[in-house]
Amino acid sequence: MRMILLFALLAGAPVPALAQGWKTLFDGKDLSAWRGYKGAPTPTRWRVENGAIALGMEGDKGDLVTTEAFGDFELELEWRISEGGNSGIMYFVQEVDGAPTTYATGPEMQVLDDARHPDGKLLSHRAGALYDLIPASVPAAKPVGAWNKVRIVSRGGRIEHWLNGRRVVATRHGDDAWRAMVQRSKFNAMPHFAKVARGRIALQDHGDPVWYRNIRIRTF
Repeated sequence: MRMILLFALLAGAPVPALAQGWKTLFDGKDLSAWRGYKGAPTPTRWRVENGAIALGMEGDKGDLVTTEAFGDFELELEWRISEGGNSGIMYFVQEVDGAPTTYATGPEMQVLDDARHPDGKLLSHRAGALYDLIPASVPAAKPVGAWNKVRIVSRGGRIEHWLNGRRVVATRHGDDAWRAMVQRSKFNAMPHFAKVARGRIALQDHGDPVWYRNIRIRTF
């Protein structure tokens, strides 16, 4: 690996992702880094299609979660939503008793067709938002059919959402302001919600076609 890195630097080529500390979570070919929630088999509605993870309408329902849990991390991926569609990217997901769904423990970056889905009328439910907690600071989602670039960063108690190169959410996790914000939200009824800044990444099956690709993560 050191020789590969040296040759890349001398040639002016991009440094390989592995050398930068990145781990591929989806390589466009298989779902080996994913499974169903709480150890369930991979839901069959999720499949690989043209180099993307695609959610279809036939097969077993359920969210995808990573086989591995992550602490402080930087996650990158791209998503494309269907017309009127809804999905989400959860993190800090815990598989514990009393948490029947991924969102019962994991904060969510919203994936949405803002223009056509009813949730688009609520600022904290629009694309890029920290769902039901913090609205995106600016509208940054591309129109339906286009790919959207995401960065989610969790480091040292700070969370950031980036959408198409714009930081749309920045907050602290776990402090008094966070707890007060959760108490005012629907998550106040979920006792395990965002209690731990470590967990699995999840892709939500909200019943609408959605596509994800180029998924990678690095930890700090």
